[in-house]
Amino acid sequence: MSKYIFVTGGVTSSLGKGIIAASLAKLLQARGYTTTIQKFDPYINVDPGTLNPYEHGECYVTEDGAETDLDLGHYERFLNTHTSQANNVTTGRIYQYVINKEREGAYLGRTVQVIPHITDEIKRRMTLLGKENKYDFIITELGGTVGDIESLPYIEAVRQLKWDLGEKNAIVVHLTLIPYLKAAKELKTKPTQHSVKLMSENGINPDILVCRTEEPLYKDLKRKIAQFCNVTEDAVIEAMDADTIYSVPLEMMREKLDVTCLNKLGMPLGEEPQLIRWKEFLNKLRYPKSKITVGLIGKYVELQDAYKSILEGLIHAGAVNECKVEVRNIHSEYLTPENVTEKLQNIDAVLVAPGFGARGIDGKIDAIRYARENKIPFFGICLGMQMACVEFARNVLGHKQAHSTEMNPETVDPVICMMEDQKKVVNLGGTMRLGSYDCTLTENSAVASAYGMTHISERHRHRYEFNNAYLADFESNGMRAVGKNPETGLVEIMEVKDHPFYIATQFHPEYKSTVENPHPLFVAFVKAAKEAQEIKRESKQQAELQKTV
Repeated sequence: MSKYIFVTGGVTSSLGKGIIAASLAKLLQARGYTTTIQKFDPYINVDPGTLNPYEHGECYVTEDGAETDLDLGHYERFLNTHTSQANNVTTGRIYQYVINKEREGAYLGRTVQVIPHITDEIKRRMTLLGKENKYDFIITELGGTVGDIESLPYIEAVRQLKWDLGEKNAIVVHLTLIPYLKAAKELKTKPTQHSVKLMSENGINPDILVCRTEEPLYKDLKRKIAQFCNVTEDAVIEAMDADTIYSVPLEMMREKLDVTCLNKLGMPLGEEPQLIRWKEFLNKLRYPKSKITVGLIGKYVELQDAYKSILEGLIHAGAVNECKVEVRNIHSEYLTPENVTEKLQNIDAVLVAPGFGARGIDGKIDAIRYARENKIPFFGICLGMQMACVEFARNVLGHKQAHSTEMNPETVDPVICMMEDQKKVVNLGGTMRLGSYDCTLTENSAVASAYGMTHISERHRHRYEFNNAYLADFESNGMRAVGKNPETGLVEIMEVKDHPFYIATQFHPEYKSTVENPHPLFVAFVKAAKEAQEIKRESKQQAELQKTV
């Protein structure tokens, strides 16, 4: 039988429940246990697929095509294992399922209520992964903060489930905040006490407290927290602010979070976690031998979580190359032909990010043209690839009105257009080309060299495709389709020859980059940026030498 660990949050949001859940899962995995993590979000959207990135950060896509919360990206990056549709559930999906059953007459005319019908469905979803008999531990992160009205059905479901499963089969790890008052030079425990009291009023007593703090928790303070929150002293875990999220598993190992969980669940400790590869990654991350600057061109750059997987992919690739990747956010809405040189002249590489809609499109096209003409390493993802094709059609092929039908349905040269089977779809949610699709690479191409193979599988999230009617014209003028879907012939990857690095992908490679398996395209991109920087430096030195002569 699977053991269940529920991770809740109190006092304030954004404390890092996802990172704590992923870190605990990593430690249990390192001890030889099979572990997965699921996220229950209290919002009424059926999934994050139609949410604006400003609302909830990026929408993460799993192998099976589920549009999920960005925390699932953390789970995969830490555990190096895939998640699925079952790993992310929202209030909207719960209510949709219950209401559909009511309309079908499944409740035989009974009054449908939050308790027991909604809570029963929450419990069913929480235990779904456990019924696969694949996992020793199911870690469940509850979104939101204890005390939120929308979180109450989940808290009640956990209360019931703990009783159903028994005390040795389910525990609650509560993440809370111990604020430090600089004026008083004192850590305050009262917010944590109130948070635990609020949980107790709803029938749950946390088994373990993970305390986020800016200052170390001294022994007497831990004892005070344990006494007034009714937990054992070893169950008060210090979680100091970290220099990187990737150091959190080691901090949790030092605090024995995994040991405490295993003891409370009556499980053997297993082998001591070594995390050798993880430590090697951290060492390279903290002590780089070089540094590059990547210009991230997007229209949601004010919110870092909007491009979370891309930023993490660059971190993974930087560590492999023993290089610090500094990301310079450049808002595409404010890029123009007049200022593009000023904005991009001091960067080592350009990455044009994904997105939807017409806002900021012209700026992306200007950035792509600058990178292509000035031989700056360029990486385009999804919409970035589509705009690379538009830019090439306009400025190389001479189709001045070329565009995507997403932005201009009446364009005379639709080099990017909607897939035929999507033209009649009205509802936006879940209608895109989603999830993992196969791709065949052209031999002797830059991407085939980066992957080290010619058959790959990558994740997608889009509705529009390259128009193959223009393909011959593109390829005869220097932009090649070096990756295609073997079944449909749809273009997946474009390359420009005679360029240090010019790769644009219709898929999202960032979704598959993990600490232990950095994505090969990100690794190749950072390597190309390093090499381009070195060439630029040598050219500058030679020019200065000639001046002195």
